[in-house]
Amino acid sequence: MKGITINSARLGAAVAAALVLAGPVAAGDDTITLGSAISITGKYSQEGKNASDGYNLTVKMINERGGIKINGKTYKLAIKYYDDESTPARTAQLLERLISQDGIKYMLGPYASGPTKAAAPVVEKYKIPMVEAEGASRSLFTQGYRYLFAALSTSEQYLAPAIHLAAELAQKEGKKPSDLKIAMAFENDPFSQDIRAGVEEDAKKLGMKIVVDDKLPRDLSDMSATLTKVKALKPDIIFVSGHTKGAATATRQMHEMGVNAPMVAMTHCESANLTGKFAGAAEGILCPTQWAETLKYKDDLYGSAMGFNTLFKKTYPEYNIVPYQAAQGAAAVEIWADAFRRAQSFDSEKLRDALAATDMETFYGHIKFSPAGNNIAKPMVLRQIQGGKYVVVAPSKYASDPVVFPRKPTN
Repeated sequence: MKGITINSARLGAAVAAALVLAGPVAAGDDTITLGSAISITGKYSQEGKNASDGYNLTVKMINERGGIKINGKTYKLAIKYYDDESTPARTAQLLERLISQDGIKYMLGPYASGPTKAAAPVVEKYKIPMVEAEGASRSLFTQGYRYLFAALSTSEQYLAPAIHLAAELAQKEGKKPSDLKIAMAFENDPFSQDIRAGVEEDAKKLGMKIVVDDKLPRDLSDMSATLTKVKALKPDIIFVSGHTKGAATATRQMHEMGVNAPMVAMTHCESANLTGKFAGAAEGILCPTQWAETLKYKDDLYGSAMGFNTLFKKTYPEYNIVPYQAAQGAAAVEIWADAFRRAQSFDSEKLRDALAATDMETFYGHIKFSPAGNNIAKPMVLRQIQGGKYVVVAPSKYASDPVVFPRKPTN
């Protein structure tokens, strides 16, 4: 397995190289190298690309702005990647390699909660700080880890805005939230099962009835058995979480089987490119997101959420919409840069303490960590596909557009 080192001169390029290590920094004495074992291949490869594109753009931006000044000397950032093949066991092996063989002392996270769960004990063992942006499982933050810090909101919050939006809409129609029936289909992985637990908890509080509660098949390629039950039971809300492949499968098969509900909400709409692949069949789907370009977040590096959105699409024209995985990846690098500037040190313990004390505004939202390491300062929002575009519809204080309800796919 070869490493891939990315810096501002090689944005988006894969350069197979072995790094020459030098004390607290790597790849030369004027470069700080962050390490990451991330999904370049395997079932999370698209999401891994989203995250690493966010990492790489922010490294480029920081370096072009002059780098990071520590004790009067300026340092550039670089990232050394290994491909964990979307496999948690491989993530752990490669982190061991980054730390023990490559001498990397500062980590960025992998993609997904499963690989992040495999990574956390490794960085804890070696006392190596990790800023992760793609592992949302709340169980990551109940283990007492001291070296794990997460830029994103935790998974039980992902579909909470949809539950509460459904309750509001029911009341406007003269119904009770307890009149509503829910169908759920979730991948059997830590992230999706945590989302399921959050939905179940919120639904129970509101008295909503769960009439379908299925696990998606392992390969995420066929959910027709679940959709047959949904068609018969006619729920008011359909929830799906199965990363990119699950979102694509759900949208395609709902269209093929003529399955619909007044409200449909699923994760990973943007990564699955639902608007590009399914057009009108995706109309009205609600998509939880960690970030949106219309939110009023600002920082000095990108200027605003819209500023990041514009630059990202210019840099990576293959994206029709900026996935939130890219935005939170970018924020993770900003968090590291901020910690280095405040710590004025390469010492891992001093940097860990600087990360723990983080309290900063970014284009991605406010970053402030609880003692457990999760970000407690930024909400989730809900976008809806309207006219082929993603617009924020909930919570109401963040909405750019009113929700279209009930859902009406156009083909």
